[in-house]
Amino acid sequence: MTNAVMPTYARLPVTFAKGEGALLWDTAGKQYLDALSGISVCNVGHARREVADAICAQAHELLHTSNLYQIEHQQALAEKLCALSGFDNVFFGNSGAEANEAAIKIARLYGHNKGVAIPTIIVMSNAFHGRTMATVTATGNPKAQLGFAPLVEGFVRVEYGDADAVAALAGNANIVAVLVEPVQGEGGIRIPADDYLPRLRAICDANDWLLMVDEIQSGMARTGKWFAFQHTGIQPDVMTLAKALGNGVPIGACLAGGKAANVFGPGNHGSTFGGNPLACRAARAVIAVMEQENLTARAAELGDYFVSQFRTKLSGETGVREIRGKGLMLGIELERDCGELVKQALEQGLLLNVTAGNVIRLLPPLIITQAQADQIITMVTELVQAFLHPAVGERNA
Repeated sequence: MTNAVMPTYARLPVTFAKGEGALLWDTAGKQYLDALSGISVCNVGHARREVADAICAQAHELLHTSNLYQIEHQQALAEKLCALSGFDNVFFGNSGAEANEAAIKIARLYGHNKGVAIPTIIVMSNAFHGRTMATVTATGNPKAQLGFAPLVEGFVRVEYGDADAVAALAGNANIVAVLVEPVQGEGGIRIPADDYLPRLRAICDANDWLLMVDEIQSGMARTGKWFAFQHTGIQPDVMTLAKALGNGVPIGACLAGGKAANVFGPGNHGSTFGGNPLACRAARAVIAVMEQENLTARAAELGDYFVSQFRTKLSGETGVREIRGKGLMLGIELERDCGELVKQALEQGLLLNVTAGNVIRLLPPLIITQAQADQIITMVTELVQAFLHPAVGERNA
């Protein structure tokens, strides 16, 4: 039987049938420990009862009316997100790429309103912002761009973490904004210096640029704060969200504040499905669970534990370049590519990911137990040691 799905993914040989908390079961009944959360999506766990109940209740009431009308749950969700983040208003879409498209359009319209001829956004090396034509151009991965030229004009790229490189572009009259991930996820769990975002904020202020942060992977309590930028004490002009906002229900959000808040007017942007009653009610349930269980503090505490344990257990291991993390956004960088570990972990009943070729990426649900955290640490440590010392791994087997 031929596969009717386009071959856009190199899928692993497993099909999951159900989940609960940090556990998944495949169609053969085998159990897996999820240390990836669907790529930082299922932050409150699989089949979370409160979220499922909200989805079911809303499905029985109303799924869709369009944005031609007021939507109660959309308004309530927007107010909650603004209260948590310090922004003024929200545009809702269906994905992270759509949220970033909205941010890019805000920046361009902001520039045109100022009379800028070619509004240009500063973006970063190794960034990932999506796969639409504008967001794949903003993305700093040549493989993701290969074959899709001509790309979209209006972007200039600098090294991630280098605020001086951003400041050096102050003489470019077309620059209108900086788009940056507070922590790079796809780029390999890259965590910049503590003063990086504050310096970008100061540069943007001095040049009347917008500071736009992509929190699609780092947001929603993942790093130990509601949003990663909150570790730095600054307030961006624009923030994008998706992934964990709906815990698996597709929803994206572009938040704006200050001089960015009133750039869009009626007719400037839109979405048929964005912010529909189902997605917004699900997101409200997700936030309620996060608040009730204080998952920001939980992510911070467990994140410190993971980093400490990995640094202890892998101390002195030749081939381990760096262990880094911000909350439960964790990376173990090796000195050589290690993509084969994904399948090895799967065979042992553990879901993880390798990004940037040589970085083991761990994004476990924020609700994992201490015992599950210890299990992940043990399994990953053994996988790394066997990978680095295959002869030892063969003897132990």
